[in-house]
Amino acid sequence: MRFLIIIPAHNEEENLPFTLDSLQQQSFKDFRTVVVNDGSTDGTEDVIRKYTDHDSRFATVNLQKSAHQPGSKVVNAFKNGLKTQNINEFDVICKFDADIILPGNYLETVETAFKDNSRYGLIGGLLYVEKDGQWIYEGNSNKHHVRGPMKAYRKECFVQMGGVRETLGWDNIDSILLTNLGWKEIVLPELHVKLIKVKGADYTIRPADYYGRYFYFLGLNRFLAYIASSKEAAKSKSISFFFDIIKAYETCKKEKLELKISKDEQKVINGQRWKILKKKWLKM
Repeated sequence: MRFLIIIPAHNEEENLPFTLDSLQQQSFKDFRTVVVNDGSTDGTEDVIRKYTDHDSRFATVNLQKSAHQPGSKVVNAFKNGLKTQNINEFDVICKFDADIILPGNYLETVETAFKDNSRYGLIGGLLYVEKDGQWIYEGNSNKHHVRGPMKAYRKECFVQMGGVRETLGWDNIDSILLTNLGWKEIVLPELHVKLIKVKGADYTIRPADYYGRYFYFLGLNRFLAYIASSKEAAKSKSISFFFDIIKAYETCKKEKLELKISKDEQKVINGQRWKILKKKWLKM
């Protein structure tokens, strides 16, 4: 199998060398990497050039700084990198972040998993962060969901689900859509991926606005959005946080902001959320 790896990068001068070094050190060698320099103002472009000048497996695309919101920004960069390549020449399409360190057997293990099960559509490892000098499991998501920094899609799955969506929540939408199409999302817990820095530094959006917009662009109906908002408010132990999230969600609905998913896909997403709710209610 041949891998196509797209890495969006914005001001990643300090982190990117770790990511690209970990790719060069992979036991599996048949890959092509496109690093998308998304309007960086630091030395990211120079870092990329050190690899493209000496390793033909690395290429780059330079973009002007975009005003995209969280989620859509990274997917926009990803798509710009993707369109420079003929995906028919590849078997696996990867979206990696520019601040991760992959174990040396990462690509080899992912390839083996894809070959062993033809229904595997999306594969990834587990994210680890450094704390007090030790690398520990990040724990921000369940261990059955492939996180955004390390997505590896079987090409047929990627094409069938229409690629990734240029919107907030893209890395949950993909999971729901591919599962609905009969593909499987698999996390390989033995693959420990190191996340060098915490996300969110490039954006100033308030948490309540983030969740409100997230639930809207995920396509959730009003009832499910309110349920999801109550969960986030409970975590924060703040009633006002609930109303702030709802306000942001309702503002999006009032303004009729464009969704990047179809009506049918919205039904699939809401249906999946209903199933999760019903399972939880039955356990109560």
